Amino acid sequence: MSEGNGGPLPVVAIVGRPNVGKSTLVNRILGRRAAVVQDVPGVTRDRISYEALWNGKRFTVVDTGGWDPKAAGLGASISRQAEYAMQTADVIVLVVDSAVGATDTDLAAARILRRSDRPVIVVANKVDDERSEANAAELWSLGLGEPQPVSALHGRGSGDLLDLVLDALPEAPREQLEEGGPRRVALVGRPNVGKSSLLNRLAKDERSVVDSVAGTTVDPVDSIVTLGGEEWRFVDTAGLRRKVNTASGMEYYASLRTEAAIQAAEVAVVLLAADEVISEQDQRVISQVVDAGRALVLAINKWDTLDEDRHAQLEREIDRDLARVKWASRVNISAASGRGVNKLAQHLREALASWETRVPTAELNAYVRALVQETPPPARGGRAPKIKYVTQADVRPPRFVVFSTGFLEAGYRRFLERKLRERFGFHGTPIEISVKVREGRGTDRKKG
Repeated sequence: MSEGNGGPLPVVAIVGRPNVGKSTLVNRILGRRAAVVQDVPGVTRDRISYEALWNGKRFTVVDTGGWDPKAAGLGASISRQAEYAMQTADVIVLVVDSAVGATDTDLAAARILRRSDRPVIVVANKVDDERSEANAAELWSLGLGEPQPVSALHGRGSGDLLDLVLDALPEAPREQLEEGGPRRVALVGRPNVGKSSLLNRLAKDERSVVDSVAGTTVDPVDSIVTLGGEEWRFVDTAGLRRKVNTASGMEYYASLRTEAAIQAAEVAVVLLAADEVISEQDQRVISQVVDAGRALVLAINKWDTLDEDRHAQLEREIDRDLARVKWASRVNISAASGRGVNKLAQHLREALASWETRVPTAELNAYVRALVQETPPPARGGRAPKIKYVTQADVRPPRFVVFSTGFLEAGYRRFLERKLRERFGFHGTPIEISVKVREGRGTDRKKG
């Protein structure tokens, strides 16, 4: 649930059987393509929250997987997510395919919703013209009041529906969140490394659908979990298979939202599988986190399944393949057994503390001056640049600006980064160093 200026927002749950157009309706309400839509049933598998705005009022829309009371296996897990959304919503929107009419599943859902103390609005979807409105009228049989004819695809009737939703919303949402909110953690990694299993372990609940088929999670899923005596907001995301510009269809939009989840987070836990080699996909996920400037924790899953020889081999692989993120905080865990999972909180706090560290300017410059006297920057074009001043321009992540009389080679900038880490820590966070070349008297007083 999102928080606006007035606190937590009321919640509208979009429910219905598979492939009736729930995600298309969510996109219509949001005015953008946020929910995954594909012309096959079962694309949405978890309950997904989005913030919406209509006529100046903000609320949270929850997209759910297709609900089926007779479902088994993965389908049963999806149905439980939808049922949970019904229980926690302020308003429930039941979407029915008007072209098909009320099915046994629709009737079963209506029987449950008639016993609910929440306002329920029936949407007769796929009413694309006046000729289709007769089909919508037949849905009075559900016993939930007047069906609202809507074409989620074309937008017909969506404004009237939103007006009804606003009228049904309570003044205050049922659940209140603490001010400030928990720290935001993106749980990312390539498909099938155990992200949803870890989230369920942390939440002590079947919060995300878990299946042996890679790619079960498509949308980011928010969960508030208590870890190390503190609440955290975890987002479980779809596994990233390939670059966004080479993905297509459902995978393309899932990749976009995984990137958005990283951007919205403060710290990312990148899950790696201990029983597999570090792959190009793993490297790409880590690069996304670093490029986004987020704190980073590497969690090595399935560590307890390995023998000592594989432990030693994996350590060598990490040293070789992840040398550029030696600064990342690292923890060995088992999502299946729970071993080491409680240590995550300590690593998250450490990475976030580093991410928000600001070094006093006087202390920073005293250290860099002594460092430069001992190891001056190499000459370029027969002339050695002089470092005149260093300032920390920002935190989250820490960003430093070096004012110099000349260009500093990439190797020397890496040297400065390494030394800053040795002196001030920054364990678990990327740091950025940029150089401003300023020649002539007094120009170094400008901080730019």
